[in-house]
Amino acid sequence: MPLPFLTADRAFEVADDVALPFDDRDRWRRPYRPGPWRVGAAAVALLLASYVLFAAVVIALTGTFGGAGVVFGLALVIIAGALRLLRVGVWVSARGLRQVGFFVTRTVGWEQVTALRTVQQPVRWLGLPRTVQGQALVLERSDRGGSEPPALLTTHSADFLGRFEAFDRAADTVETWGAEYGRS
Repeated sequence: MPLPFLTADRAFEVADDVALPFDDRDRWRRPYRPGPWRVGAAAVALLLASYVLFAAVVIALTGTFGGAGVVFGLALVIIAGALRLLRVGVWVSARGLRQVGFFVTRTVGWEQVTALRTVQQPVRWLGLPRTVQGQALVLERSDRGGSEPPALLTTHSADFLGRFEAFDRAADTVETWGAEYGRS
């Protein structure tokens, strides 16, 4: 079963000379591949879900269907969490920029974006409270007052830890989408 959200479109690798190589620009796309930390965590969660599903079958065979239903429900929650973890990231389309988090998704139209820029700042390491010095792609919106702009991508996130070239390519691509649609 193909999982289209797992990989970015191959067009980002094929057409390096064309900044936005898509026919259908209204479709939401992630301009980078999920990183090995994110994919590894999802794989471990799916492995855990397979054990929990096996336990649900064993419990059902012993005759306690209520307990089997609870364990089966737990397996479904683990699977849904793993799939949601794979969708986390920044997505772009002609309509705007979408930052998908594990629990919250924020969408900003290109008309609200005043600037997308890469800055050197303290960033969270793998989403944990610990911060390290790194780079971040930040979004400045026209409707926010003096609040700190949110970091869309960081060099120490689960997608880009140890992959600085991939961060640079993804940040450049998002900035190109912003430059293309932000002024129109």
